[in-house]
Amino acid sequence: MLNPSNMNGKVALVTGAAAGLGKATALTLARAGANLCIVDINPEALEQTASEIRALGVEVLVQAVNLASADNCRSAVAAAIKHFGRLDALCNVAAVFMPTHSTEMSDEDWNTTLAVNLSAPFHLIQAAIPQLLEHHGAVVNVTSCAAHMGQAYLAAYSSTKAALTHLTKSLAMEYMHQPIRFNAVAPGGMMTALAAGLRELPNPDTSLLSRISPLRGLVEIDDVAQMVAFLATDAARGYHGAVINIDNGITAG
Repeated sequence: MLNPSNMNGKVALVTGAAAGLGKATALTLARAGANLCIVDINPEALEQTASEIRALGVEVLVQAVNLASADNCRSAVAAAIKHFGRLDALCNVAAVFMPTHSTEMSDEDWNTTLAVNLSAPFHLIQAAIPQLLEHHGAVVNVTSCAAHMGQAYLAAYSSTKAALTHLTKSLAMEYMHQPIRFNAVAPGGMMTALAAGLRELPNPDTSLLSRISPLRGLVEIDDVAQMVAFLATDAARGYHGAVINIDNGITAG
């Protein structure tokens, strides 16, 4: 098991924290002592996460906002800094996943996928950089195995995750000589509400779906959360510009 360094007195902002990997990441960081700003569009589920975080003895700020808006991204970062007086880590976990036949994807769904999966991480990072530089902090972006292999019915999702991978690497190069780290984690399929959407796709070619079915099964959410949290802390000081695949070997060949 990866061990995040002591985060006592430090602050992390985690998106997508209402459920799944985002929630698991926030709880992992809370156990390491971090105070949390948690962000998601689902206020009820976000409050449940907040309750579990408070039970761990750390402070939490809840921001129930739609990250498809650039202004909301900037406001969430500003709220965290105003409330806690600092920001040490940004974990971009939130994503939308809309599997569909490409000819049937609406403009709205395409634009929403790009806004949440790619533009939101950029706007959050842009707003957070001054604080992260001041506190020698870290950004961890959650991409996907879909960034590294073509996947049928996931043209929009895969495109955003590939772009987020290269955004991570580009920022790592841009800030090579400054005290901030940029890394990414690329999970394989996990048992989350997002993944469940693939089962509802009408009339898929099952031979294409079988190509992206991991031979070793689904990835455990907590295993990915441990890596995201680890990269967000000083324990991962040697990681910069890395993209860590946790996919049970699906991208091996």
